Amino acid sequence: MKAAVLYANQDIRYADWPTPEVAPGTVKVKVKMTGICGSDVPRVLANGAHYYPIVLGHEFSGVVEEVGEGVTALKPGDTVSGAPLLPCMQCEDCQKGNFSLCRHYGFIGSHDQGSFAEYVVMPERNAIPFDPSVSFEQAALFEPAAVALHGLLQNDFRGGSVAVIGGGTIGVLTLQWAKIFGATTVTLLDIDDDRLALGRRLGADYTVNSAAPDYSDKALALTNGRGFDAVFVTSGAAATMYMGFTLAANKARVCYIGTPTTDLTFTPKLWELMNRKEFTMTGSWMSYSAPFPGKEWELTAHCFADGRLKFDEEMIFRKFPMSRAAEAFALYQTPGLVKGKILLYND
Repeated sequence: MKAAVLYANQDIRYADWPTPEVAPGTVKVKVKMTGICGSDVPRVLANGAHYYPIVLGHEFSGVVEEVGEGVTALKPGDTVSGAPLLPCMQCEDCQKGNFSLCRHYGFIGSHDQGSFAEYVVMPERNAIPFDPSVSFEQAALFEPAAVALHGLLQNDFRGGSVAVIGGGTIGVLTLQWAKIFGATTVTLLDIDDDRLALGRRLGADYTVNSAAPDYSDKALALTNGRGFDAVFVTSGAAATMYMGFTLAANKARVCYIGTPTTDLTFTPKLWELMNRKEFTMTGSWMSYSAPFPGKEWELTAHCFADGRLKFDEEMIFRKFPMSRAAEAFALYQTPGLVKGKILLYND
């Protein structure tokens, strides 16, 4: 088969690659659409791959081509997305259902062959069926949608006023989940007016451009100055990490979904906000719960199909054939150029 193969840092080429074969309990999927995740960018451009050569890609949708012995829930022709985590199922964390915390895991697209290819093979339990009314573009967003929902669950979301900091793919999905789960109001903060406009179309009650010097005053005014009951930080930029401290209400719950890429330094005054407000802060990692792969994936498939979780074409920045993967990744070398998801598709 053909695949976009990463041979070395900044060297991704469309080339021949061994076609994966089904084994008992696995399914072979013909990949239709696959997204470039933010985590793929440093793997390609900043020496972030575990080894070379490797086929990356873990946000994907496609059609079941073949099933292995013992597979009962799927058949050729079924439309599926893929949960990329391959937990060991034996360690203490897996036994407790905390699959995201498994220390002996495999992962489609970083440890194991990924979806930047014509075909990918995965265990039956990792294949997430979806209604054919859901487009392959939309179904390629199952993984980021599940990541967003996992953040709500980690934050023990209880409704109330919500601030979502960062209007990227996970941000606009987080704001939708917050509305679905009963938020009274959702405010989206981002530095890009186009992303804020997208957020409003997808259900944000208010938007604030966080590049403005008085952004915090404008945001807090929406809560009569008390702050937000729940804050979700979906961007990895250092500045957004600090925003969570400022926007949280007393006794709020603050969840960090985004991953910073630079060192963070907190002033005593900023850190004191956590003490004085007595807010609870948590992280969120991946998108899994028991029974594997979890309610995050089940609800994503359900809510995309029934329309509660909305898809907007503006969530997609560009689409490229798989053969032009190098061209797609080159766009990330210009800071701020890529707004939204880049999808690769097989011709």
